[in-house]
Amino acid sequence: MSGFRPKVISLNKKPGQTFGFYLRSEHGEEGHLIRCLEMGGPAELAGLKDGDRLLRVNGTFVDEMPHGEVVDMVTSSGTSVTFYVLDEDSYKQAKAQGVDLANPQKTPAENNKVGSAVPKAKLCYLVNSISGFGFSLSSTEGNPGMFIKLVVPGSVAHNAGLSNNDRLVELNGENIEGLSHSQVVEKIKKAGSSLMFLVVDAKTDEYYKNKSKTIGVWLASIKHLPHKPRVADLSKGPTGFGFSLIYEQNKGGHFIKDIEINSPAQSSGLKEMDRLVAVNSKEVDSWTHDQVVDLIRQSGQSCCFLVMDKFTDKMYKLGNMPPLLFLDTLNDSSLPPSYSEALYLPTHAQPSTPEPERREELKPKLCRMQKSSGSFGFHLNGIEGKDGHFLSEVVKDRAADVAGIKDGDILVEINGINVENRSHDEVVEMIHLSGNSLEMLVATKSVYNQLKANGVNITSQLLGECPEVQVQSTETNRDERQLQDNSNSRPETPTEAARERTSSSSSEDSLDEKL
Repeated sequence: MSGFRPKVISLNKKPGQTFGFYLRSEHGEEGHLIRCLEMGGPAELAGLKDGDRLLRVNGTFVDEMPHGEVVDMVTSSGTSVTFYVLDEDSYKQAKAQGVDLANPQKTPAENNKVGSAVPKAKLCYLVNSISGFGFSLSSTEGNPGMFIKLVVPGSVAHNAGLSNNDRLVELNGENIEGLSHSQVVEKIKKAGSSLMFLVVDAKTDEYYKNKSKTIGVWLASIKHLPHKPRVADLSKGPTGFGFSLIYEQNKGGHFIKDIEINSPAQSSGLKEMDRLVAVNSKEVDSWTHDQVVDLIRQSGQSCCFLVMDKFTDKMYKLGNMPPLLFLDTLNDSSLPPSYSEALYLPTHAQPSTPEPERREELKPKLCRMQKSSGSFGFHLNGIEGKDGHFLSEVVKDRAADVAGIKDGDILVEINGINVENRSHDEVVEMIHLSGNSLEMLVATKSVYNQLKANGVNITSQLLGECPEVQVQSTETNRDERQLQDNSNSRPETPTEAARERTSSSSSEDSLDEKL
């Protein structure tokens, strides 16, 4: 059923503009149809085609929803939205074969088997933004439990997979079912900018209550998590696997080091300072260094590693999650792409241009600097009538130049706060208020455009294994961010995407809405 895997399309528009297409419900046709693509509009450039069927909006399956509700979901998404779409021929073929498009990997027999799917809890990872997490926590007297409410479309909570009426079971690996509302709120506030929630929807909650089962991470799906462990299959070369293994007691683990160029280790995707979690499906966290080395040697000419980069490691530890939980869903190709996978989605519709050498370049730069001679040594510029700020006239050998700033770099964050939608005066004021030390997240124009085209929200988390730019100053303190949701604002998400021309058509006896 892999032929029915939908495309992931991210769209962005300016306030007051449209996405450049009509969404229609037509007489005699099933589904929500993409029609009347505007030449050169966001939808056409992103790769949508006339007749495509809309399956998901921001992760929510919509194929069986009333047309008006789907239109409302798209319009309420604001200036950015993510679609899962299937081309017209594949959609009609899937319908004819009885494929459940909510889970296209299943066979029709499985789709028709009542009760075949066991519901799962959800693990949701939230990293705070300037707009807050984007949800409220509610409890009702006489009704035990803490419930997620007022999830703001497009917010951190929404993008993390939370839904209204989900019941909160765990917070950062701790069961909170016996705590009061005020106690849970206090824990959220004290947790800082990162949260790991274990939640259940009403159906899942009822299922496990009837089974008298305790709900924990072992019953959870990880499909909503933005970072995932990686599997690396290695076949020994003439000089071995081509890496060193070290144990770092202060970090509590075994780490990959000194990867040789063109070695089996490099070809498998291993990165410097990946933490080794398992060898041939055997978890090795509690093993000594010598025991792990012996296990690898006993593998012979080939072995399989499960590894984590530092961001994935931090996320799993926050939720007190066993890393091998990842392997349970490894082969489920119907899952939406993870944050890391979305980073490398091809920007063109044709799947013919992956460039491994370019992947490492798709990173912003975190530049810290200390003012010298009364300035940082750059000019801040903006384009009238457009969002965004870029840097120019970088003075050679001054703070900005030493920190790695280049002429034309696009400014994304100042001291950890996103400034892409802020006015020029606001950004200048933030720089002035930072005093003699300044931290800026920037990206070259090429990297910025590619990341935005792939639907990636640019933050310092994208730095991954890349080290920070070498700079002169120590890290500045970041502003404390609001923990509560703000329904009048939403975090920044994707801009323009890839290009492919399409035709358009119209139909009588239809319901349509320009979007």
